[in-house]
Amino acid sequence: MGSTKSRPLRDANGTPKFRHESIACVFRVHPQQGVDVLTVIRSRPPYADMSALPSGALETNEMLKDACLRHLYLSGVHPSMVSHIEQLDTRSAIDRDPYDRTIATAHLCLIPWDIDPSVTNGSFTPLVDLDELAFDHKNIIEQGLYRLRAKLSYSNIGFALAPRLFTISDLAKTYSHVLTYNVSPTNLQRILTRRNQLQPTTARAIGSGRPARLFTFTTDRLEITDPFATLKPTESRKCKS
Repeated sequence: MGSTKSRPLRDANGTPKFRHESIACVFRVHPQQGVDVLTVIRSRPPYADMSALPSGALETNEMLKDACLRHLYLSGVHPSMVSHIEQLDTRSAIDRDPYDRTIATAHLCLIPWDIDPSVTNGSFTPLVDLDELAFDHKNIIEQGLYRLRAKLSYSNIGFALAPRLFTISDLAKTYSHVLTYNVSPTNLQRILTRRNQLQPTTARAIGSGRPARLFTFTTDRLEITDPFATLKPTESRKCKS
């Protein structure tokens, strides 16, 4: 049965019962290719056949994070691929869904750049190639990018963008794609080392000449490493609720 415009259901006391959905804003940032966003094609109205972020209803027996991971799994992304997930925003605009009053909680999800981007029921689309998206999902992506840019400045969230071993050059390119300005590998190594985020290894990258040393992050758990923020987003974005 297709969706139809309806009024919110109410219980015996007249309390409205709203639909609540969980949305996944998934970024994969490749050193050479830039920022990719996971999108799916909607199969039903509203916005049938349009691209959208993976999303779906919250079940009565699950938490919001679990619902987000479940809908990602249905899109072909196994939860083990997700290196970081956090709540991003709750959307409550009355007309955000033209059919039903729907409250939505968006999550920022990150996947390391070495994960195979081929998924079964969705696709990783370069950020620069994104067309219009269903609902308010384009604005959610903007908010997700702003959150990621900010957290790169005061936390170790870069661990969630990188594989276990990486070169400083590749990491700097990844930071550059997100921050939208060139990040010097030398300065980045100095800053992250001072914040105790980086650890050199004895391994080296495969290549001709003198292969670059490989590094690893000291932890794969989010930590606030510099509340005074050395690297800052280039601009502030107004995000709708």
